Amino acid sequence: MFLLIQNLPFLPLRRWSGLVLLACYMASPSASAQEFAGPFADAIRGESTSDVEAEPLETDRDSFTPATTLVDRGLTMIESSYSFIDNRQSADSHSFPELLTRVGVTDRFELRLGWNYEAGGGGTVSGSELGGDEEETAGAETEANILYGFKIAVTEQQAWLPRSALIVHATTPTAGPNTATQFVTGYVAGWTLPNDWVLDTALRYNAANEEHDHFNQWAHSVVLKVPVHERCNTHIEYFGLFSDGLANEHNPQYISPGVHYLISPNCEIGVRTGWGLNQDAAQFFSNVGIGIQF
Repeated sequence: MFLLIQNLPFLPLRRWSGLVLLACYMASPSASAQEFAGPFADAIRGESTSDVEAEPLETDRDSFTPATTLVDRGLTMIESSYSFIDNRQSADSHSFPELLTRVGVTDRFELRLGWNYEAGGGGTVSGSELGGDEEETAGAETEANILYGFKIAVTEQQAWLPRSALIVHATTPTAGPNTATQFVTGYVAGWTLPNDWVLDTALRYNAANEEHDHFNQWAHSVVLKVPVHERCNTHIEYFGLFSDGLANEHNPQYISPGVHYLISPNCEIGVRTGWGLNQDAAQFFSNVGIGIQF
């Protein structure tokens, strides 16, 4: 930079004025490394293009179906929400803080750590909390769980090949009647359509354990996300949980709309609601939450 300034008096006026305009443009708040992609952009700004402007965050709590994206390398995302579930056959359920911390280790790998507390008659509408079917008891139980695992990017979207990711985590009880650790494996895939709509689908498997009763649990979901503004999008989603190995199989299914708003590229709030489609499902649920990235 010193050599450039030292040589300015010896440059023709036309070139000198052009350099002044370029310097003013680069100093303006609206200028970004993506807008100025010349060969000296990184040297002048002292940072890479990818470090200057990151994509707006996309949380896993937006819907029951997790996002196909990962947290960018070097960034951390904290998600938290509250769920209310109006159970049909037992006490209403309350779930909070549904805390999930996601740390971007590389471009294709993130670590995940979370914690949650539940009170009520059971059931779940959170994508990170599989297990816990509604119990046919009048009383309410409380339990808390710690979650730990990782998420790996598998494929990027190319024509009909979807963008996809693999999620593996475990939940270990820290309070409540259940003491067994449960392992969940999930695969999520999706496409960004030409009109910027997003279609995602997920399949998850849980080796569940409740009161010494071991059984398999599968979760299927599909969500269509529709942007209505550059900061706001809506979605409509179907999801269901299907048990295998229980004396009385339990298969709740839901339809759920939602809306999400970006306060800033690094802060999002969202609300989603849902209604049960069969007798195994709760009558109604609501969920409100926030995601912050830094």
